[in-house]
Amino acid sequence: MAGDAVTERGNWGSKMAFIFAASGSAIGLGSIWRFPLYVGRHGGAVFVLTYIIAVIFIGFTVMLAELAIGRHTQSNPVGAYKFIKPNSQWKLLGYLGVVTGVFILSYYSVIAGWAAGYLYKTVIGAFRHLGAMGGAETWATSDRIFKNFAADPLQMIICLFVIIFLTSFVISRGVKSGIERWSKILMPFLFALIVFLAIRALTLPGAGKGLAFFLNPDFSKMTPAVILNAVGQAFFSLSLGMGTMLTYGSYISKKDNLVTSAGWVCFSTTLIAVLAGFIIFPTLFATPGLSPETFEAETGLMFQVLPITISKLPGGYVFGILFFILLLIAALTSTISMLEVPTAFLVDERKWSRKKAAVIIGIVAFFFGIPAALSNGGVKILTKWNLMVRMDQVFGTIALAVGALLISIFVAYVWKAKNAAGEIMLGNTSFRIRPVWMFCIRFVAPVTILIVLVIIVYGLF
Repeated sequence: MAGDAVTERGNWGSKMAFIFAASGSAIGLGSIWRFPLYVGRHGGAVFVLTYIIAVIFIGFTVMLAELAIGRHTQSNPVGAYKFIKPNSQWKLLGYLGVVTGVFILSYYSVIAGWAAGYLYKTVIGAFRHLGAMGGAETWATSDRIFKNFAADPLQMIICLFVIIFLTSFVISRGVKSGIERWSKILMPFLFALIVFLAIRALTLPGAGKGLAFFLNPDFSKMTPAVILNAVGQAFFSLSLGMGTMLTYGSYISKKDNLVTSAGWVCFSTTLIAVLAGFIIFPTLFATPGLSPETFEAETGLMFQVLPITISKLPGGYVFGILFFILLLIAALTSTISMLEVPTAFLVDERKWSRKKAAVIIGIVAFFFGIPAALSNGGVKILTKWNLMVRMDQVFGTIALAVGALLISIFVAYVWKAKNAAGEIMLGNTSFRIRPVWMFCIRFVAPVTILIVLVIIVYGLF
């Protein structure tokens, strides 16, 4: 039965195809938009350090667990838990992942729409004059452009529609013709441009202060909120806790090495996040009159900073167009992975065609995304509620943490860690880190995530 499912559902053409697709899912705007934003809000380098520790000991552990479940069952999140533990309530964990994925897709597509809108603005030369400005005037102008853009309801809804349409189109094409093809071609170009922009930002006068904020930890700023958000960011940026990696794992060959695959995805995601920080913070601190207090609450931080950096480059117009094209692609590789989870569920469990499933879920996500799209100045009451930020807190942090906690418990104590390790060893017979991974999946991951969730609940009362 499992073998038949592979034939119907598709498979990755190679190990590298999976790494590119999974890295595309993980890197996206989670690393380029959300990571610098959370660094600015939560103490700078101390957040970076906590995030890296969370990726190594929790993110990698849970990712390997999700991939093992997916490859073992070769099914969607709901079908996977039904396969391993029939006639149990664990299938609800799969449903949680599907629902979480749809909600994250709805507001994440708004941010992806900003990338589409900024690509258009770059093409028409909306940022060319920034290069001739100096000091606080540069920031004020860039800030005004973004806030006027985000507060325009028509532009926001059009951009949201474009993202949902493109995402649904790629998903309807399947694994090899859709997800794999786009990821393999375009992700290397994104990496090259990010490296180039990071080098340029580091050469700006005054960039050293931004680098110090980003790399020199001030442990007096360590708070429960820093730990909570760093762990949540690890789940978000690695696409964990909502079944994405489980679903992608279901397309992996039995002969592929899950350990190195997960390692490469974690490494590339962290590297891109750090490079994004090298772009954002040196640029901010190189602009007179700005401080962490100035930008820590700005949801559109990346979109306010990047036009400044690009406008000061030789040939900045061309690089700006290229960068926002590739940023859009990176955003799409993430939205594609989010839509793949509910699509795979409907294809496997309800026997829908991929096209029908992708279109229906796309429509649902579009309508769920409209309130988020209008919550950045478009509609006063939604802006007052800070709806998109609240959606990110509920689904992008809490729901992912709950999902990751239950996944670690399921693998460690229901499926059993030794059985999961056996699946992992199919492509890596030595599996030298097996004792460490089994300890982390049994104790480190669930205990740490539980503590984080207790902190969240305590903070609500």
